[in-house]
Amino acid sequence: MLFIVSDSNYAPYNIATEEYVLENIFEDVFLIYINAPSIIVGKHQNTLAEINQDYVQKRGIPVVRRLTGGGAVFHDLGNFNFSFIVKDEEDKPFAFAKYTRPILDVINSLGVDARLEGRNDLTIEGMKFSGNAKAIINGRTLQHGTILFESQISDLSESLKTNPLKFKDKAVKSIRSRVTNVSDHLSQPLGMDEFIGLIQQRVRELYTESVDYHFSGAERAAIQELSERKYESWEWNYGHSPSYATHQGVRTGAGTIEMYLQVKQGIITGIRFYGDYFGLKDSSELEAALTGLPHERNIIQSLLSQKPLQDYFGPVQVDDILGLMF
Repeated sequence: MLFIVSDSNYAPYNIATEEYVLENIFEDVFLIYINAPSIIVGKHQNTLAEINQDYVQKRGIPVVRRLTGGGAVFHDLGNFNFSFIVKDEEDKPFAFAKYTRPILDVINSLGVDARLEGRNDLTIEGMKFSGNAKAIINGRTLQHGTILFESQISDLSESLKTNPLKFKDKAVKSIRSRVTNVSDHLSQPLGMDEFIGLIQQRVRELYTESVDYHFSGAERAAIQELSERKYESWEWNYGHSPSYATHQGVRTGAGTIEMYLQVKQGIITGIRFYGDYFGLKDSSELEAALTGLPHERNIIQSLLSQKPLQDYFGPVQVDDILGLMF
């Protein structure tokens, strides 16, 4: 088994690393990486329905779609992520015990009762510290998980605080659980680097033929290209969302404005404005201009700033209409 430790804290690069390894390195791999604050959404999720977009936008937090299913998770420098990318003929698609075993072995050895509960969560005292996901692609298993060690739990809560009634879709919804940090349960202080070292040691014990692996310059360049082309793109991270609809209302200086929005493959396919506002122009003109655009904040903001919104609604601001749409 090849041991790889990423020297990057950039989420799109690290998620691209998983895909690169999956597609190009055919030995079994154990990968560790740590991301700066970021949100990683499951492959089948509606990204906008999973994130607190105002919070994410203000703080410039990257949002990245991964290759595996499951729910959205928050990463920061206080948690780390592990991936097994292996050829395993006996692995079962919905079984998570085999590749979470090293994590549980280490934590239990430190005197903490950690367990695999439900389908794919690792818990301490009923609180979740690790969510895990997997996919079997081209005959190889990718199973990965995030370990909350000393993460900023409040940031996690804020970044994933959404209105569950805002979106109507068939996307996979995240299930919010009570969460905890591993470090809060240890009887003796332990740094995250030391903890990661114990995990690596346990994996080496379970997979005795293991060697450290470092990417070549060409491999790094290929990962960087994949990161920029795919995992930094709106098309993958947002446009790949399943079709969805949203209904929002807002009280403005012009009166109440309601909006019904339909989106398919990230593109606005229908939008209607209703309310008790007074406009000089029919808002259907604005609806026609918005239809066909990506449901992407910067693009919508640019269009709205060029339109005479007060002619359509009365005394409103760009942010009023933008707030309806995101």
